[in-house]
Amino acid sequence: MNKIFVLMMSAGLALGLSACGGDKPADSAAAAAPVAQAAVTVPTDPADDRAWRMYLTQVVKQNMEGIRNSPFMYYLPAATVADFQDQFDRQADQVAGVVAQGVLPGNMLAFGGPEYAKMADLIIEAFTGASEGSMKDVRVLYIGTAADAERARSVVELTGATFVVIEAK
Repeated sequence: MNKIFVLMMSAGLALGLSACGGDKPADSAAAAAPVAQAAVTVPTDPADDRAWRMYLTQVVKQNMEGIRNSPFMYYLPAATVADFQDQFDRQADQVAGVVAQGVLPGNMLAFGGPEYAKMADLIIEAFTGASEGSMKDVRVLYIGTAADAERARSVVELTGATFVVIEAK
C-alpha cells in the first residue's frame, strides 16, 4: 500500500512540475510579435443597426489595451427610427447614473452610432455636473467626428477620464 502511495505521489509531482515548463524561445517570440489589426470600416447605411453594433464592437476591441474590465458600450441608432428620442433619453439617463456613481479605474465607456452629433450631446448631458477628478484612469471612447468630439472633450476631461476619439471616416 505504501509503494502505491509513493508511486501516485511521484506521478502527481512529476505531472505538476511538467506543467510549469521552462521558457520556450519560439513560443515567446511568436507571442511578442505584434498582431496586425484589420482596418474597420464605417457602415455606409445609417439604418443598418447590426452593422453599426458590429462596428462599435470591433473598434472597442481594438482599443482595449490597458482596460481591465468589460467596457460599458452605449449605442444610438439612426435618428430615423420611430422611438429615437426615447432611446436617446434612456441612454442619457443610464450614462448619467453611471457617471454619478463613478466608474472605477481601468474601465472604459464607449460611445458610438450613426448619429455623431446626438451622441456628443448625450455625453455632454451625462457628464455635466460630474465631480472633478472622479473618473481618473477611466477611458472614454467616442466614435464620431472631430468637431463633435471637441464639444464633448472638455466636460469629459474635467472628470479626469482619458478622452479617446476614433474619427469615423
